[in-house]
Amino acid sequence: MNEESLFVSPLSSRYASKEMQKIFSEKERVRRFRTLWVYLAEAEKELGLDISQTQIDELKAHVEDIDLAAIHQREKEVRHDVMANIYAYGLLCPTAKKIIHLGATSCYVDDNADILALREGYHLIRKKLVLVIGKLSAFALENKDVSCLGYTHLQPAQPTTIGKRFSLYIQELFLDLKNLDYQLSSLVPLGCKGATGTQASFLDLFQGDEEKVLKLDGILAEKMGFSSTLPVSGQTYTRKIDTYLVSPLKGIASSSYKFALDLRIASSFMEVQEGLLKNQVGSSAMPYKKNPMLSERVCALARYVLTVSSNFDFTSADQCFERTLDDSANRRLAIPDVFLGIDGILNILSTIVDRLVVNREIIERRLMDNLPFLASENILMEAVKKGGDRQELHEKIRVLSRACSSEVALGKKNRLLDLIEEDPSFRLTKKEIESLLSPKKFTGLAARQCEDFLENIVLPYLGKEEREEVATEVNV
Repeated sequence: MNEESLFVSPLSSRYASKEMQKIFSEKERVRRFRTLWVYLAEAEKELGLDISQTQIDELKAHVEDIDLAAIHQREKEVRHDVMANIYAYGLLCPTAKKIIHLGATSCYVDDNADILALREGYHLIRKKLVLVIGKLSAFALENKDVSCLGYTHLQPAQPTTIGKRFSLYIQELFLDLKNLDYQLSSLVPLGCKGATGTQASFLDLFQGDEEKVLKLDGILAEKMGFSSTLPVSGQTYTRKIDTYLVSPLKGIASSSYKFALDLRIASSFMEVQEGLLKNQVGSSAMPYKKNPMLSERVCALARYVLTVSSNFDFTSADQCFERTLDDSANRRLAIPDVFLGIDGILNILSTIVDRLVVNREIIERRLMDNLPFLASENILMEAVKKGGDRQELHEKIRVLSRACSSEVALGKKNRLLDLIEEDPSFRLTKKEIESLLSPKKFTGLAARQCEDFLENIVLPYLGKEEREEVATEVNV
């Protein structure tokens, strides 16, 4: 069959980077299996088993000599992927063949290889997340003083600044970063626990020497780059760990969705928009369209990641006794998908932030159109200082505001300030009224909060050396 006629996941063909695809590729999985078998042989030799350096050297020499077709053919025959891998490795290493996988169960390579892939995937996600947060921080600081309408309930509310609003998006991603760092610091491999987690096979190998069995786990942990292994297990590491490991990825998906959705709304107001490429087409039917396509794509991928992530909770709950195999097929799908999905999201976010367009004139116009309503309390207080009756003036402003709001909804100019000036009971001149309308009077500490948060908390945590450019190619 022609390869081009076969389905290819869009996560690979459109969204995720080659770096992330490589981490979860079948070839890398086989390479990790073989590396783990080398570690096991080295550790067992160190602890006194009859394994020669020649055998270990042979294993090392063929770690990268991977023939996937041969492995697939053998798996069709034996219906067991780990045994197929042992067979293929053994053909390459005839001298070491008899000691490959000695004392281990399949989950020694399956689960530890998963943990190694998760760690590597985490590090790539972290680099890209740090890059996005750094870019967003620079954008927020650049726009920390740009006053704009705030929105509560998606209705105009007290003004804020563009920078302060973006600091809210940054805060969510920053919390995700700290969660990711915590999960990374807590990550431990399964180690080598045997068929039901009792290490009985290794106790037999080491002729009842419990201390050597326990040392084996410690040596393997060190070789894998960890300080310890999981203290107890069934055949697998507890799938509860997967629910924790996916937590920061779910968080990134949620935070990204929030940011992209807000940007889609801001784009409809034409306040802040995605920058478009010169020849980018927004619609096949409507040539004038400037659709926020990348933001929509972020929301789509985030929704997919959040949906797939629920799989880990069900899998953790469904494991019976020391293990069942109904975790295998769904983890093969779900683990790569959430990592490739988040990788795609961060790639797109990086591109979006690079192209953000702030339409300051539109922002100012929308703010000034609504500011008379937002300034009504300030006007009321000033009029009371001039001797007016607070209750009477409050009712007048309420009636005038309702009438003007209806006119504004029809596209007419907001006449509230003119009507207040014309009403003698307010006793305010046009100049006095206008003095109350500076947007900066209504944004409080927005700019200061943005600056303090980013410069004192976020950027020091990121570190300058970590905000390096990484591959974030996007298929627009």
